[in-house]
Amino acid sequence: MASVEERRARILHFVQQQGYVANEDLAKALHVTVQTVRRDVNSMAAEGALARHHGGASALSFAENIAYSDRQILNLSQKEAIGERAAAAIPDGASLFINIGTTTEAFARSLRMHRALRVITNNIHVASLLTPAPECNLVIAGGTVRLRDGGIVGPAAAAMIEQYRADFGVIGISGIDEDGTLLDFDVDEITAAQAIIRNSRTVFLLADHTKFRRRPMARVGHISEVSAFYTDQAPPEGIRALLKEAGVRLHIANESAFSEKKTKKDF
Repeated sequence: MASVEERRARILHFVQQQGYVANEDLAKALHVTVQTVRRDVNSMAAEGALARHHGGASALSFAENIAYSDRQILNLSQKEAIGERAAAAIPDGASLFINIGTTTEAFARSLRMHRALRVITNNIHVASLLTPAPECNLVIAGGTVRLRDGGIVGPAAAAMIEQYRADFGVIGISGIDEDGTLLDFDVDEITAAQAIIRNSRTVFLLADHTKFRRRPMARVGHISEVSAFYTDQAPPEGIRALLKEAGVRLHIANESAFSEKKTKKDF
């Protein structure tokens, strides 16, 4: 009998080869019950390995993002740990850009006890989360509100960000390619993230381990452009080599700080 790991590896192979596979078909191919397949699919979806549907599973799409309501709970504890670790590096009185994403929202939750922050964001949820923060000065970048996730996108949002210069730019992304390219699903969203990178003295990239397996099509930038990378698991060897070469500081949540070498933008 195959182990759980072997069975789940076969499930992943099937959905990657066929795009979508019904639970009943997976059960027949694996010689297990539908209930066993359903448990496997639920666990794999929670880990970001595939997309769960009623009655089946599919490979994560290159062109379609996971629904915001699903992303809010996907790897929540890991995102909270990443956010807490990154927030610990932010001093009271700092100025920050914070962009769209559930991991940056977790970061914002960990900032609520900081004092006198000056925050520019194109994320309505981040603004709401930081409203109780003592003496916080909040600026919401104008633009088109994307109702499905509260993101503010488009050229107006990017143009407003360009009017500021901040101590820290905190960004989340949807995928990291093997060559270090930072990727997202929505072209309308990336201009704001690019403006944040250009106008921040120090750039923090926040991304959980599932982003190493995802390949959206819109290019945000390159991992060498950030000052520090906060994640929950050790990145693949190729990404670690890129971080070392660029002098990007790597922080793995729930572990002691790890640095390949001192960053050019020390903090």
